Amino acid sequence: MGQRIGLFGGTFDPPHLGHLAVALAARDALELDRTLLVVANQPWQKVGQRPVTEAHHRLAMTELLVQDTDGLEASDLEIARGGMSYTIDTVEQLQKAGHEVVVILGADAAAGIDSWERAAELSRLTRLAVVDRPGYDLPELANWSVEKIPAQSSSVSSSQVRSSMSEGALATDIIPSAVRRYIDLHHLEWPER
Repeated sequence: MGQRIGLFGGTFDPPHLGHLAVALAARDALELDRTLLVVANQPWQKVGQRPVTEAHHRLAMTELLVQDTDGLEASDLEIARGGMSYTIDTVEQLQKAGHEVVVILGADAAAGIDSWERAAELSRLTRLAVVDRPGYDLPELANWSVEKIPAQSSSVSSSQVRSSMSEGALATDIIPSAVRRYIDLHHLEWPER
């Protein structure tokens, strides 16, 4: 029997407490059976823009982010599929397995959703759960079924975490200590640009 799955995709480079807050808010508001934090294999919007940490490291860090959190799972669906990662392909894969899929994203990401691969088709296949992000208003999303999720999500972004860490900050207030230990253990770095 199919499940009601929240699909929260991203690069997660690195995953941080803002990601966790978004996933938890959607899980609780939508009463989802499972919430998957789907780690992109090759994030098409970032290829050529900046160096991206290897997918297996991003997956391992995301697993650490959600460990011991009921209903949240790090997912390697897009890594296993290989190539560029497109949400539409992941939605179709989950729907073919009989699941109902709700795409979760922050208000900041929602502003650009019409630029996503096969966006018009995606809008017919699923609905969006758009989680509040400080400093961002819910954009006008014509042709999408949208549910706004109130949240106390952090204004932090992965780019802020990378920048902070490149300057030598520990960043333990915005990433879990287990993720920080993983970064240190594997000597992951995000040089200043």
